[in-house]
Amino acid sequence: MYRNINDFINDWALEVESTVKVFSAINDEASHKKVHPDVRTLMRQAWHLTETLPEMGLKAGLFTENLLEGKPEPENMASLIEIYKNYANQLVKAAHSKWTDSVLEETIEMYGDSWTKGKTLQVFILHQAHHRGQMTVVMRLLGLAVPGVYGPSKEDWMSYGMEVPV
Repeated sequence: MYRNINDFINDWALEVESTVKVFSAINDEASHKKVHPDVRTLMRQAWHLTETLPEMGLKAGLFTENLLEGKPEPENMASLIEIYKNYANQLVKAAHSKWTDSVLEETIEMYGDSWTKGKTLQVFILHQAHHRGQMTVVMRLLGLAVPGVYGPSKEDWMSYGMEVPV
C-alpha cells in the first residue's frame, strides 16, 4: 500500500517503462495468435492492461470521464502502445493533482470491496506485473524474444555474452 504519492509515481514510471518494453517486443502477427482456447491473445492481454487504467481510474475517482468510450481494441501494437502511454501519463497527472499523501488512507469502494486509495495505487502496479508475467509466457510459446523486466531474460544474458543460467 502506498502512503506517498511520489513513491507511487516513481514506481509507476518504472512499471510503464517495463510494460512498454514488453509490448514493443510483440510483433503484429504474433499479437493475434491464440496459443490455447482458454488463453487470451497477446493483443487482448495488452489491451486489457491498457483499458484497465481509465476503467479503474474512473472507478477510483481519479478520472472524471470514461476515456474508453468509443475506443475499440487497436489493430496493431504501435497504436496500442501510444494509447497505453497516454493513459499511463494521465493516471500520473490525476494521482498527482487529485490525491495527496494525506488521503491515501481513505477508503473507496472498488469491485465490491473497500480499498484504501493507497492500496488502489498498489493494485495498479500489481495488476501490470501480473499480466506482464502472463504475457511473457505466451511470448515464449510463440517463439518471441522476451525482454528482461525485473532482471535479465535469457536473451539479455546472451547479449551480454554470458552463459544463460539454467
